[in-house]
Amino acid sequence: MAIPLLWLGAGLAAAYAGKEIAREKQVADGHIRHFPGKDARQVTPVDGALVCCGIYEIFQHTGIWVDNHIVELNGNGLVRAISPGRFLSQRSGSRIYVACHTTLQPMVDDAAARRAMEKVFQYQDYDVISNNCHRFSLACITGRTQPVTRFASLNEAIRDHFQDVIHWQPASIPSYLL
Repeated sequence: MAIPLLWLGAGLAAAYAGKEIAREKQVADGHIRHFPGKDARQVTPVDGALVCCGIYEIFQHTGIWVDNHIVELNGNGLVRAISPGRFLSQRSGSRIYVACHTTLQPMVDDAAARRAMEKVFQYQDYDVISNNCHRFSLACITGRTQPVTRFASLNEAIRDHFQDVIHWQPASIPSYLL
């Protein structure tokens, strides 16, 4: 009985170590300065901003901030606009983070909010690898569909698009929206 628990513990430790190595590489490559939860300075999200929350401290879920809502590609394939509270309630994360420039201003493409809203109530063939929330969010920002599987790939593409290192800052959100 103890052997399966040891294997489970070893697997979790390996996943955590792999995540930390990947994070160090993203910092070294100049894609990210602050990962979610590494800097406490809060930023108010603006329309078209890329936001994320954590899932079991291993994965991240992303969407686009629009009019005090977050437009996301849900796991069932529905693109929907939901409240920040609902965005968090279906995941293990307790905070929403905003992708920001070095100046701590949100990274915003002028057309991102419009692109996101145009997709609300549409269905996409969701696939955790080939058509996930990161790919949806990136398409809203850039206007182009690009292969993005992991949060690290999204960060690299966002860094390239905005030509600035990413600072994931905690979002300052009024309590009535949570």
